[in-house]
Amino acid sequence: MTPINHHISDALLLEYAAGTLEEGWSLAVATHLALCPDCRKRLSLMEAAGGALIESIAPETTPERESESWEAMLQRLKAEPAEAPESEPKPARRTIGDVDRTIPEPLRSYIGGSLEAVEWRRLGIGAAQYQVPVDGDLNVKLLRVGPGRPLPEHGHGGRELTLILKGCYRCDGEAFGPGDLDEEDEETVHEPVVTPDGECICLIVTDAPLKFKSRMMRAVQPFLGI
Repeated sequence: MTPINHHISDALLLEYAAGTLEEGWSLAVATHLALCPDCRKRLSLMEAAGGALIESIAPETTPERESESWEAMLQRLKAEPAEAPESEPKPARRTIGDVDRTIPEPLRSYIGGSLEAVEWRRLGIGAAQYQVPVDGDLNVKLLRVGPGRPLPEHGHGGRELTLILKGCYRCDGEAFGPGDLDEEDEETVHEPVVTPDGECICLIVTDAPLKFKSRMMRAVQPFLGI
């Protein structure tokens, strides 16, 4: 198994830990976390540090208010049925792209269980996409590109997260393989190229249309939804 070399940034992971990310961003981050034990450890440390910080802050309450709060909590516990604790999820396998094409949760539920179940929409020669159904205004999709093919050179109007699910692409001298998370922003202009040894499938989340350098790509962009 090849190691994951590109991880979630501290700023993005803090947003995820705080629960402030929209569904599309959270989907990409959570799927990477399912594949990456290193980022799961970082998340645990952030959550532990946040919990310790909250516990260190003394609440400003009077004895009367404290008693009222306690009674209200007791009444709520009596009124609400206890929920059975969820079992601890098993670590996701790091074998995306192998024979079984395992896709970890939460992404697996969004795409019908496997890459074979995806209904791809052709984008042109050697490329296809699938719009992932999520709530909100983010553009969330799977992109499938054939071996050796480039993604047209483009910039961004905002944040872009790309999670590699299968295969590999190279960009600016770096290789991105299964499980790697490529995080870009409006300052980035790049042209990823899929390696010739196989197709590449990615989960891509954006909050603004891409800024293509090619006049032809700009012309067809509204029809492609990218």
